[in-house]
Amino acid sequence: MPIYEYKAKDLARSCPHCANGFEEIRALSAPPRTICPRCNAPVAKQISAPAVGGSKSSLDDRAKKAGFSKLKRLGKGEYEKLY
Repeated sequence: MPIYEYKAKDLARSCPHCANGFEEIRALSAPPRTICPRCNAPVAKQISAPAVGGSKSSLDDRAKKAGFSKLKRLGKGEYEKLY
């Protein structure tokens, strides 16, 4: 299930929980939250950056630990096994 971020629309009517923003795990089929669960103030869903892999070397390390092999192309139909 994805993690959604919400923040108060009107800071004057909000509590510290929604004024600072909060995260919530919700099912994809669940409707978006429109009010704060603590103070019933209106909230809006925030756009956040997705969490993605990492550096190329860390991805290579994870693949190696999982038992995968990495090949380097030498020429047409020729490959060298790196690990």
